[in-house]
Amino acid sequence: MIEVLYFAWVRERIGLPRETVQTGAQTVGELVEELRGREERYALAFSDLESLRVAVDQELAGFDAPLKGAREVAFFPPMTGG
Repeated sequence: MIEVLYFAWVRERIGLPRETVQTGAQTVGELVEELRGREERYALAFSDLESLRVAVDQELAGFDAPLKGAREVAFFPPMTGG
């Protein structure tokens, strides 16, 4: 089980701020593929990975990051300074 957090427009498209997911995914990318296959709202939220960032256990990571031992994955749009 892994806690998945959604922020900003990702949360708006999926309709949830967070959920606990049972997954066999080995990487963030595999988790994304599992989520995309759930429903249209997930497919829409994960349709453009170039516009998404990910953190595994609150550390910025790539979509090839391993999930072994991870407790939390967060998806969010790129941050801009101001």
